Amino acid sequence: MAGFKDRMGKLKNWMIIDDDNTEEYEAYDDGYDEYEEYDDGYDDYDESVDSSYSSVSASSISEYHGHNQMKVVIVEPKLYDDAAVIADHLKMKKTVIVNLEKMTQSETKKSIFNFMNGAVYVLDGNIQRVNKSIFILAPKNVDVDSNMKTELESKATFPWQK
Repeated sequence: MAGFKDRMGKLKNWMIIDDDNTEEYEAYDDGYDEYEEYDDGYDDYDESVDSSYSSVSASSISEYHGHNQMKVVIVEPKLYDDAAVIADHLKMKKTVIVNLEKMTQSETKKSIFNFMNGAVYVLDGNIQRVNKSIFILAPKNVDVDSNMKTELESKATFPWQK
């Protein structure tokens, strides 16, 4: 047992740090300043350069989808329930041409028109009358130019309009 205690004592003495040695390390000076100012000859950061890049706003950047095709759907509703199909096409950003000429019930025709008008209003779209019972319903992203119809009729450029 005495041999074990001697070995442990030597190990303990070996692990104890001598305070005299630590002072040597604390007083050591390597000859360098801790923080040294460095002048590279360039001016400080110029904010006016950065502000010229920030003048491009996000609204002037637009995405282009090359294969995005506009679709026009022609619908001839027979029942009031068909009005929901028209609204669904508008929600999918499709232009819809609605032909109500074959409808015989005037109340149903009026109800479908009112439903279409409400759907166009809610979706910020546009509705244009082509003739008495045919309408073009366009979603928000499509402009319908009603002046073009009048211009074409006045020029009579198509043989069926003569």
